[in-house]
Amino acid sequence: MKTKAHYYIICYVACAIVTLTALVSCSVSYKFNASSIDYTKTKTILIADFPIRSSYVWGPMGTIFNNELKDKYANNTRLSLVRRNGDLKIEGEITQYQQRNKSVSADGFSAQTELSMTVNVRFTNNVNHSEDFEKQFTATSTYENTQSLSSVQKQLVQEMSKDICDQIFNATVANW
Repeated sequence: MKTKAHYYIICYVACAIVTLTALVSCSVSYKFNASSIDYTKTKTILIADFPIRSSYVWGPMGTIFNNELKDKYANNTRLSLVRRNGDLKIEGEITQYQQRNKSVSADGFSAQTELSMTVNVRFTNNVNHSEDFEKQFTATSTYENTQSLSSVQKQLVQEMSKDICDQIFNATVANW
């Protein structure tokens, strides 16, 4: 004669089999896409080089920023980069590049310096002009005053460029 324990074990096993069968037979499809682009309507993007219009200039900054921006769209969308008549158009200029004291040490001298970069962006969506905008994006990086700007400048500009390009990407095609 079977005991109650056997009966409960059989019920648990049966429930587990039914649950697993239901999970296997049901299909939930979730696709994470870094962008929310309708590729049936939007196929191309024009990204103009951003000139430096800042009063303080570090030569390689323009190239670093422009390459980062183009790479961001090339690596995260299926849009073709074109030289004119893009479905999407991104243009603008680097308007600010400056440094300022961020913190003061106990002896009254500057301990950290903050470097900032601001980019003005004009975005045109030729498929849906209601999404057009012009706005500024800013990023900052801090370094210790025990370091010289020339020793950390490339790394900081790369970090700020990546941050600003992420902001631009999110504002133009990520829609989150």
